[in-house]
Amino acid sequence: MAVRACGLIIYRRLHSAPSSKVTGSIEYLLLQTSYGTHHWTPPKGHVDPGEDDLQTAFRETQEEAGLQASQLTLIEGYKKELHYPVRGKPKTVIYWLAEMKDCNTEIKLSEEHQAFQWLKLEDACKFAEYEDMQATLKEVHQFLCSKE
Repeated sequence: MAVRACGLIIYRRLHSAPSSKVTGSIEYLLLQTSYGTHHWTPPKGHVDPGEDDLQTAFRETQEEAGLQASQLTLIEGYKKELHYPVRGKPKTVIYWLAEMKDCNTEIKLSEEHQAFQWLKLEDACKFAEYEDMQATLKEVHQFLCSKE
């Protein structure tokens, strides 16, 4: 059976950007793991017994980035499921999309991560080494652009 994990792709809008190019003002939150290859990823983690997928995404975001559900707005209409092998076993990761209500909210990392960055799409794709994560970030960006 596949390992199942859930998380949130979190973004913020910088209000100082010129209003004509709203999508240029979007930054995505990536966390750098303090284990393994120190890869960069949105907050995510394994589903606990008795928990539904979205509860897991919010709990993991709180544990890994110090963000409460009340500090985020879940964006309707976006959910992405990724499938890939980890150490020879199948893994499923489900991401939802959430916007920071206040773009200046402090990020508080857990021991699982050693750094975080708010990144524009191009940089976020460079930091996220995995092709499926890069594609997901681009898809999210297109989704957000189409809503404006």
